[in-house]
Amino acid sequence: MATGSALRFGAQTDEVTSLLRIVNLVRTEEATTRPEIGRLTGLGRGVVTQRVDQAIEMGFLEDGEFGRSSGGRAPRTLRFRSEQAHIIVCALGALHVRVGIAALDGDILDQTHQDWDIARGPAETLDTVMAMIDELLTHHGEVPVWAVVVGVPGPVDFESGRPVAPPIMPGWNGFDVRRRFEQRFDAPVWVDNDVNLLALSERARRDTDDVDLIYCKVGSGIGAGLLSHGRIHRGANGAAGDIGHVRVRDSETPCRCGKVGCLEAVAGGWALVREAEDAIAAGATGALARASAAGDTPTPDRIARAAEDGDALSISLVQRSARVVGESIAALVNMFNPGVIVMGGAIAAAGELFLAEVRQRVYELSLPLATRDLSIVNSMNDEREPLRGGAELAREQLFDATFPRWFADGRPTIEGVRAAS
Repeated sequence: MATGSALRFGAQTDEVTSLLRIVNLVRTEEATTRPEIGRLTGLGRGVVTQRVDQAIEMGFLEDGEFGRSSGGRAPRTLRFRSEQAHIIVCALGALHVRVGIAALDGDILDQTHQDWDIARGPAETLDTVMAMIDELLTHHGEVPVWAVVVGVPGPVDFESGRPVAPPIMPGWNGFDVRRRFEQRFDAPVWVDNDVNLLALSERARRDTDDVDLIYCKVGSGIGAGLLSHGRIHRGANGAAGDIGHVRVRDSETPCRCGKVGCLEAVAGGWALVREAEDAIAAGATGALARASAAGDTPTPDRIARAAEDGDALSISLVQRSARVVGESIAALVNMFNPGVIVMGGAIAAAGELFLAEVRQRVYELSLPLATRDLSIVNSMNDEREPLRGGAELAREQLFDATFPRWFADGRPTIEGVRAAS
């Protein structure tokens, strides 16, 4: 990227401020021609021309096609060069790893997936992730990496990028996830709870960023991502939304976290697998039992699919999970008052069978005012959801939170991003 006349920062000048704004107006497509930029910024025609030329020289913008004429000569459009760099997203689940490459506009260019047990620990897991990334990058030329996002299935201290006492991630507590990626790519790295990435993916699908939303993932474990006015609420220690470990009334079931009676131990995918295996051992019949006898042991995905296909045992397990999850969500609704609840994850993939039970419990147990305008829906169940959410997180951090710090250098730096946090 050309930076010959790039501006160097002491105090942020009016020139820098206007240049930043112009790049972001074009990037977000709020303005795509020079006349539109002038109307929105109040800058004179000559100043707009100068700033746009600087942005083009720096490599952020380029001229596009001619736009629609309003009576005179048609203005040439401008476009943000989203292809100038890549964002890498790594979505680590309890039993899988998904890696993707995105352009700076959030478009997922490529992805790969592998079954993986997160309990194998950080060293082996990150070795596998790096190999998956390297394989993807071989197909995309010498394009610089500007950001890396890593989603993990547990609480994260967002400032340090370290998991905090994650119940299903032995060996990960306090581990510096960012370091390997920073050393490999010399780019800023953000680490977050995987459900927060899913919530950001839902935000990106909507017409407005200003949304109050809960994304509840019911997979092997259970967690929730909370969006308040479009911003992730992480809490003081990264534990906001960790509803999988709230206590279920009258339950003494041991949980993987070491406590008893947790929601996850009663209604999570791993709990349903345990109950399915016990029921089959006790003589339960049906499609799930026949599949188990043939060697396809129950998993959260198989239970959800069998429930959709009418298997009585799976239906009972999914419905009971939904009722208990709905009770916990009702408490969140009363406290958080979201406009939308999105249900996702392997168990929620049972569709309306699961969703109907959740809706019933939420509306029964929540305040009428809190549910008056509430919408409870299933996620798109798109395997790219966490990748899109990770790209959204990177774009938010690069262009909303830290852009003024690294703009003059032409690309984000680890030091510049950290100085802004």
